[in-house]
Amino acid sequence: MQLGLLVVVVFLSSMDLTGSSKVVKGKRQRRISTELSQGCARGCDLCSEFNGCLRCSPKLFILLERNDIRQIGICLPSCPLGYFGLRNTDMNKCIKCKIENCESCFSRNFCTKCKEGLYLHKGRCYVTCPEGYAAANGTMECSSPAQCEMSEWGPWGPCSKKRKLCGFKKGNEDRTRRILQAPSGDVSLCPPTTEVRRCTVQKSQCPEGKRKKKEEQGKQDNGNRNRKDTKDTKSGTKKRKSKQRGAVVPVTPASPAQ
Repeated sequence: MQLGLLVVVVFLSSMDLTGSSKVVKGKRQRRISTELSQGCARGCDLCSEFNGCLRCSPKLFILLERNDIRQIGICLPSCPLGYFGLRNTDMNKCIKCKIENCESCFSRNFCTKCKEGLYLHKGRCYVTCPEGYAAANGTMECSSPAQCEMSEWGPWGPCSKKRKLCGFKKGNEDRTRRILQAPSGDVSLCPPTTEVRRCTVQKSQCPEGKRKKKEEQGKQDNGNRNRKDTKDTKSGTKKRKSKQRGAVVPVTPASPAQ
């Protein structure tokens, strides 16, 4: 009987100790939570003395600033220069741009505004615009030559070769267009204004070539006639000499002596 009473007393004592420990643990948790929430800046739902804000209000962004070995969290309505805002169901965060000399970015690797004095080109910052590009309309953004305003192409010109329009079969023909507007007035950044292509025509002799050929033919004919006349003259001379050698000289008889 005494043994049974002893067992009951020990059991009740253990129950009291368990209940008291739960009460102490609950009080400790409430005290810790109260310490975390006390002294939080405006817009901060949860903070600590060591790391600042840990969770911001749903519409705000949390920015982590490094202070020696610690990171201090602060809540902002928008992210500062050099950061972009990333919204999340858990918490909105300010993420630092990774582009060098970037003042404002769309994502980690795409800049939307460079620091003063630098040019923006395809999400990167440059001291000068890359080759083939120029700042558009007085801004600090580099534009491509495709933004040049060009006129329509003119008609194709005649087929020619070495500035001649005849005396050949294959040549070139070209057409041109005008630059109506160039970025920053620099026409060297615009596309070509002349286009050339190969052409084939029916070969025809040039007029000057015909005249020259006629002159050469006339000279040749005159030379042939001169040679023929010379030959005929020589032949006539030979004939006359031959007749003179074959002629009989008449002998006059001597008169009788008296």
